[in-house]
Amino acid sequence: MTIEFDNNLPIYLQIMNYIKLQIVTGKLGPGEKIPSVRELASELKINPNTIQRTFQELEREGVAESRRGLGRFVTSEDEKIMSIKKEMAAELLERFIGGMRELGFDNDNIVKIVAESVNDGKREPGGSRSGTTA
Repeated sequence: MTIEFDNNLPIYLQIMNYIKLQIVTGKLGPGEKIPSVRELASELKINPNTIQRTFQELEREGVAESRRGLGRFVTSEDEKIMSIKKEMAAELLERFIGGMRELGFDNDNIVKIVAESVNDGKREPGGSRSGTTA
């Protein structure tokens, strides 16, 4: 696991976001064991107390669950995982829209550019569109 830490955001939040990303992308599956505090602290070369705080927050949010004597595991609740995915998508979208507005685009132009990009993304190699029959 490698994380490039940003000095403007607390480390525990960055680790939380990284673990959430691992979950929503399927790299950490529902019910899968999360590395221990010691393992993660050693791997990331940070204080174990920071990892402990990360895990406490993940448990408080319902993203992880502790099983006595076994460790911490990713939640098995599909609804929670979908909620995390939507939350992360909303943050990405908010940053994107903010960046587009900084470039001088209004809402109509942003929507048009996104629609064009989505439509271009539907094209398969060779120029045909996916989902169409010839």
